[in-house]
Amino acid sequence: MENSYKEKMAETKKEHRRRVNSASTDRGIIVVNTGDGKGKSSAAFGTAFRAVGHGYNVAIVQFIKGKWRTGEMEIFKKFENITHIISGEGFTWDTQDKEVDIQAAKRGWEFAKSVITQKADKEYKLLVLDEFNLVLKYGFVELEEVLNILKDKPDSLNIIITGRYAPDEIIEIADTVTVMEPRKHAFDSGIKAQKGIEF
Repeated sequence: MENSYKEKMAETKKEHRRRVNSASTDRGIIVVNTGDGKGKSSAAFGTAFRAVGHGYNVAIVQFIKGKWRTGEMEIFKKFENITHIISGEGFTWDTQDKEVDIQAAKRGWEFAKSVITQKADKEYKLLVLDEFNLVLKYGFVELEEVLNILKDKPDSLNIIITGRYAPDEIIEIADTVTVMEPRKHAFDSGIKAQKGIEF
């Protein structure tokens, strides 16, 4: 039993090493976290802290969510490597004003473009576009422009795009795509959103 486990792990290690050694391209990637499940933004923010741990500059643009006070908003302030932009006036069902939502989204996208085209005040290793898929779904920012900018991103930059309803065109150009699928959610059982878990 012990020998078969050891042999299996040795084979797994060998295969892992082969795959690592066969990777030859070194460039930043586009990651998409989408789907109806919880954790899309949280996964992106976790990656942001990982990048900061390596001393990299990180830009985070939060679309849609607005000025609702969240735990991540407070923690981002503690890291000088993180530039945090809130580019939303709140959930669309709160504002109920499409033009206000469009202008807010465009402000965030203008900053994001400055990061991608390297015209921002500093060089960033990671750009997080939180809830940007919803911005694209609602047509607040033109998809064709976004695709053209993303396709020309510098090799040094990684980009994470979160939110439900990722357009097929975004999924097509992404390097890594995760679709989060819900099995259960506490809210469906009448449990209130928990501070530190949902916000």
